[in-house]
Amino acid sequence: MCDEGKKPSIRDNPEIRRTGESGIGMTRYVHGYSKREMRRLREQSAILSDLLHDGTRYEPGRRVLEAGCGVGAQSVILAARSPEARFTAVDLSAESIARAKAAVRSSGHAAGTFLRADIHALPFEDGAFDSVFVCFVLEHLDDPGAALRELKRVLRSGGDITVIEGDHGSCFWHPETAASRRVWECMIRAQALHGHDSRIGRRLTPLLRGAGFSVRRCGPRWVYGDALRPGLLDGMVNQIIVPMVQTAKERALAAGWADEAVWRRGIRDLERSGVPPEGTFFYTWFKAEAVKE
Repeated sequence: MCDEGKKPSIRDNPEIRRTGESGIGMTRYVHGYSKREMRRLREQSAILSDLLHDGTRYEPGRRVLEAGCGVGAQSVILAARSPEARFTAVDLSAESIARAKAAVRSSGHAAGTFLRADIHALPFEDGAFDSVFVCFVLEHLDDPGAALRELKRVLRSGGDITVIEGDHGSCFWHPETAASRRVWECMIRAQALHGHDSRIGRRLTPLLRGAGFSVRRCGPRWVYGDALRPGLLDGMVNQIIVPMVQTAKERALAAGWADEAVWRRGIRDLERSGVPPEGTFFYTWFKAEAVKE
């Protein structure tokens, strides 16, 4: 991958130059980089902040790497919860890095350091960080195990890593119809075309152990919305789920997995699951914490 003791820069790698603006970690981001997708990511982080970040705080002066920061949706929350930690955030997209830095600054927190870098070949010395934070990244990588091994390299002995990923096979909703299930499966298939695993949440413990980490804990963080939680239900379905599924429409129609009429019906039926009193929606994320021994 590189000469011993020296990590290659992004400019040295032609593969990174070819894909750097279209994906995370030398790969393709299945949901795209539209303005709507950028907004969805920010809305998702706000809705899920307490659920996913509960228990994650870093003491003053701790060197923390956020790997695959995207537009900074998680960066803002990390900075707010641990304002005196020393954050470094990396992402392969230069545009995302600029957006992330601006988002943290506009939130009133110190911006930390933001760098364009590939998660598979980080420009840091061995043991450069005390902690690593990874959220919604591994599912979009060609080789998540290789990325975790690289993150382990830049983590000091005794340092910790927190990984959060979803599992698209874990959700269910009501009313569920054949058309709504079809568009959901189309999204999973579209991601699989890239060689990526949208059900990766269930694999966090074996992935981390395979990369040489000692896993301290791993468990589900589920969310459920219904008529008793109308705000959460609306946020889950209309701000997170439906916009995410819509990103697969072009691929699904082109591949013949669904036609226009089925797609419209499926999206309409998914939207119904976000409408009380009948609508309900359930989804599971997984959060793992591990240590480099």
